[in-house]
Amino acid sequence: MQPSKDKNTEKAAPFYRLSVPKRKTSSEIINEARNVLRTLRTRRPFTPIEDQRKLFGSGSSRAPRNRPPSVFSLHASSFDLAESRPVSGVRLSPLDHKPELVAFAKDEDFSISFPKPPADAAEVRKLSSARARFFRRTSQGNFLSAKMVPPDQNDEKLDSEETAVMNNLCRSNNNCLAEQRSYTPFNDESRQLICNEHFSRSEREDSLKGTTEKFLFQPGGERSVNSDGRFDDEEQQFPCGNQFGSSDVFNAPPTQRSCLKQSCRIRQQKIPIDTKLRVLCGILSSGSQSCDQKKKPGTSSSQPRGTDWERRVTGSEDETRKNESEEEEIFWHIKVLPILHELEKEDNIENLCLACTELYQALNEGNMLGKRFKRRSALLKILYKLVDIDSDPLCLKLAKIILAMKVDGKNLLSVCKLAFKICRNEKNDNMIQNDRLLDCLLEVLRTEDLQKNCEALLYCMGAVKCMSGNAVLLNEMVNKGAVEMFLQLMKQINNIKENDTYFSNLGHLLVQVTATLRNVADLPPARCQLICRGAVPELCVALEQRINDKDVCTYIVRIFSKLSSYNDFCAALADCSRCYILFLALLNEHHKQQDLVIRIIFILGNLTEKNNQAREQFFKERGSVNTLISLFQTYHELDLDAQKWYHERGREEKNHPKHPSEAEDVLIKLIRVLANLSIHPSVGAALAAAHRIVELLITVLEYKSIDDCEELVINAATTINNLSYYKTKSSAVQDKKLHIAEMLLKLLMSNNMDGVVEAVRVFGNLSQYHEICDFIMQKKIHKFMIALLDAKNQDVCFSACGVLLNLTVDKNKRALLMEGGGIGKLVDCLQDFGPADWQLACLICKTLLNYSENITSAASCFGEDTDTLLVLLTSLLDEELALDHSLDTDLRDHHKLYWEREFKPVAEKLLDRIQRHHSCLPAVTITPF
Repeated sequence: MQPSKDKNTEKAAPFYRLSVPKRKTSSEIINEARNVLRTLRTRRPFTPIEDQRKLFGSGSSRAPRNRPPSVFSLHASSFDLAESRPVSGVRLSPLDHKPELVAFAKDEDFSISFPKPPADAAEVRKLSSARARFFRRTSQGNFLSAKMVPPDQNDEKLDSEETAVMNNLCRSNNNCLAEQRSYTPFNDESRQLICNEHFSRSEREDSLKGTTEKFLFQPGGERSVNSDGRFDDEEQQFPCGNQFGSSDVFNAPPTQRSCLKQSCRIRQQKIPIDTKLRVLCGILSSGSQSCDQKKKPGTSSSQPRGTDWERRVTGSEDETRKNESEEEEIFWHIKVLPILHELEKEDNIENLCLACTELYQALNEGNMLGKRFKRRSALLKILYKLVDIDSDPLCLKLAKIILAMKVDGKNLLSVCKLAFKICRNEKNDNMIQNDRLLDCLLEVLRTEDLQKNCEALLYCMGAVKCMSGNAVLLNEMVNKGAVEMFLQLMKQINNIKENDTYFSNLGHLLVQVTATLRNVADLPPARCQLICRGAVPELCVALEQRINDKDVCTYIVRIFSKLSSYNDFCAALADCSRCYILFLALLNEHHKQQDLVIRIIFILGNLTEKNNQAREQFFKERGSVNTLISLFQTYHELDLDAQKWYHERGREEKNHPKHPSEAEDVLIKLIRVLANLSIHPSVGAALAAAHRIVELLITVLEYKSIDDCEELVINAATTINNLSYYKTKSSAVQDKKLHIAEMLLKLLMSNNMDGVVEAVRVFGNLSQYHEICDFIMQKKIHKFMIALLDAKNQDVCFSACGVLLNLTVDKNKRALLMEGGGIGKLVDCLQDFGPADWQLACLICKTLLNYSENITSAASCFGEDTDTLLVLLTSLLDEELALDHSLDTDLRDHHKLYWEREFKPVAEKLLDRIQRHHSCLPAVTITPF
């Protein structure tokens, strides 16, 4: 009995038409690689680490003569002493007398003189040339000394003025001690210090050169200085040492004794007697007040500057400022001057570094950092002299202090250069981290005027850029909010227009900023800050303004290249509609700059990989396709020339590099952009009709073997596969389909399995054309497809089955499945992969359904595999047995969707057909998978 033909039987849809589930799930990404239209991924362009820390790398487009140098000499003469004075708004404390000595009038910083003992030839040490310059006396004498003694030719003038001056000094001392008597009673008797009105020049010299000065407190009456430069009443003198005088003479409480010890140290200093008296008055007054506070309950012993304690003593703001100045003077002489003295006499680097550390701590403790410090000039002079000593540890200490003193102008430039010089050496990184130089440099970037100190900020930012090469310092930088600071600095630079005189110089600074941002972009916290702080628009503005500056463009593009690999930043960049036209402009401007071109193409590939709107927006930009074609042509020719050069070398061809060349790398990423763009329906159809693009893709398959550059060949085949999906009348793929098939045959016969799979995929789409099907049968390619079913690889089986499906659409070609055991291999694939891959199971059932369209007997059609196929289809159509309920919800829903929409309808038709044409059904035993 002749079985009737199935009326409801329909041909299965060809392989190239694959339905996509409406609901996207996470597992769909896994199956994306198998879809006919596929996006491509590639490696980020390799950026070698610069071997040296410079302002501008070796590949900079700036000529050395047109850019600030990275190497320079730096000495004390690089600093400007005139710019080290305190700001004009600072008022110095008034003096009670007006000294008339010329030396005092010139000593604006009130520096202290440290006379040197006579040199002993046996003890003089040989110093380096740097130390010799450091100790060399200038026209104004030692930098720590003030001209306290006029020259010999002025002796007679000094003698004539001596009496008046000393009278003023004595009156000043009496005024200073008037208050002291009210706070410091000694043995219930008032004490008074009076300077002798007759004080000769030789006596003053003796008092300065003496190693010990002694004060005598005489009960009642006045005290005067004797001919030895000391006070009278030797029998009751109180020596400056560790011993106190008799308790009968001086019965002071412990707090006062502490103050007097401090006073003794002051008296041992080689300083003017007038200064000593003022300092001692402050110490004794401070000590006596401390005693009064101890007597009053709840009174603090500490006396910070500007407190109510000062206001009670002075009674007015002017007096408060006077007391503050005196307190600063006391602190200077006690805490700072001994350290400066050590810096003068010391020539050991390690000891100098320790002294600098102590100096910074002392200045910080005394609130003497910054500009509002009247002895700032004298201090900076000393520090500038030490710069001559070529030692990075010492220069680091000096740079930190000088920056903390808030210098400006030429001095700010010099100290920033000094910091850059230190940071250039990687060996200094640990030292830089320990001394917290980064904080000082960030403060400069935060506070200094951009236009006024452009060059200083350049070297400051260059130093920070060098630091960013160290992972620890890089993390510290990000944690301290440096990213936001860099963006603010970039915003200020972007506000300077091209016609401004500062525009060109600020370009050098922008290079440092963008290079540093490139380094911090690797850190996740920095990436989040860049997104939140609107880095994309600012970077795009900089690109637009500096499109002719290759260095700036390269660094910004490197930032985008790094960050566009992350979905969050890529989405932010895609939302900036201005970026597409900027990238096209850059490609046209710098089309021969491979390092720039390859990164822009890589960014465009990332933008078009997952964002359909980005594909459409880029394609609609004027000249976008022409720019891509022009680049393709340029680098294709460069690759041809390079390959020709290698082939001409004959035997040395084995030395051909395995990694992609520069031209190949550009082509790889350029083809990736085309493949990603072709996912969009209208864009893909337009690209398929672009004959020049298709010709270039075919040319890649012609001249390039997969052994030469695997990624390039596979990308070209994938893009052709995507374009072959669109069946339009103007399709260039359709016009050249036979030529493409010949090129794919070469790829199909290679030993590279990835290349084979890609070729099979393209044949899957092209086999919808009769000419290609005939080509496949003529070249025996169908046997190769059947053999691939044994690969035990889902992707390979899927692609091979797709080609067989399209071949079985033609009635005359269905018998090919009987060759080489095709039916049995399809059944084996269904059994092996069916429950885990319903797309592949559906494709196998479609192929078998096409094959059995004119079935008369199941046994004659499917042979010995008939019973196995019946049992298998029955079990796969049982939902309880077929679906794995142990999967997570997302994946289970995905499987169920494909099982219901794709596999079940086709499998039910195939099972019904086999059952109706199978006369003797065996007993079916269903076992779960």
